[in-house]
Amino acid sequence: MARPLRFRHSPQSWNLDRLHRDLLRPLDDGLGARCSRPWYRPAGGYDARRFDMDNGDTALFVWDDDEAYWLGNTETPSALWQTEKYTFDEVPYPVARWAQRELLAELREAEPWLADHPHLAWFFLPVFCSKDGSDSTREFFRDHAAGFPDATREEGRAFYESVLRSGVLDEYRYVMASKLGTSERFDHVRMSATMSEFTVAHLLTEAGYAITPEIEVTTGHSIDFRADRPDVNGEGLLVEVTRPLPPTRRAANTAVAAVRETAETKTTGQLREHGGGVTLLVDCSSFRDDEWAQVKGEQPGVRHRPAAVFRARPSGRIEAYSKGSLPLDLDRAVIWV
Repeated sequence: MARPLRFRHSPQSWNLDRLHRDLLRPLDDGLGARCSRPWYRPAGGYDARRFDMDNGDTALFVWDDDEAYWLGNTETPSALWQTEKYTFDEVPYPVARWAQRELLAELREAEPWLADHPHLAWFFLPVFCSKDGSDSTREFFRDHAAGFPDATREEGRAFYESVLRSGVLDEYRYVMASKLGTSERFDHVRMSATMSEFTVAHLLTEAGYAITPEIEVTTGHSIDFRADRPDVNGEGLLVEVTRPLPPTRRAANTAVAAVRETAETKTTGQLREHGGGVTLLVDCSSFRDDEWAQVKGEQPGVRHRPAAVFRARPSGRIEAYSKGSLPLDLDRAVIWV
């Protein structure tokens, strides 16, 4: 799977003659390319150009007297093959700010609906503009309500815009955004499951916890989150997330069976190997109203304790029930049913 969009760094001297010879010419020969001045002028003494390919790909190039940075979702010219890659946070601020302004303007032009969701656009920019994942990730938010059933596309997007507006995941932007995927193939199930981690990040934050994603444990696995309370001493609580497929998308023909089977898969594998100390959160946000009504009416066990089974709605309402002695205090974030 291709990685999210990253800069290539060239620690060499560049000028316009070399740019046309080593970058534009091979791009034009292979894809058909045009070189032009960027839409925005970079700060910090850098000069820049943008490359627009006939197939719709885009690349940006910025340089000063000592170094250069390339960023693009197209073929990389051979002159830049043996270069190191860096995220937006790892390059000089003037370079990152300019490149993001350039790409966000292009993204809003291609996807006008993103103008109302600036935090969503910024956070997922590394995959919205990636080489292979741009179409699939944009489609997920544009046409599928970010995985919410019985909700409008705007409602689903607005929920995650509010989650990202808080900034609690900004530090982990590449880790979390890349989970959505950079694959050309659209996978509604996997993408919806990814958004469960964003929902749980919101839930834990609302409950008063500071969160750290992707906690490596001794079994070689990674647990989804560590949750720490500033007012409580200790090593923090480990939290794993799973999202059952609704009955309409799986062999289990009832919502209760779907919850039990999905949780069993998680508890007989990763959580059993870990040997305890992990709270399981089962996200039923893919369930329709009638399916969730069945689950919260029967409140089935999930073969793991402690656990909480919940369903979030784009309005921000989160209903839940628990099994076992839950070490997380979620009273501020959920409505217990």
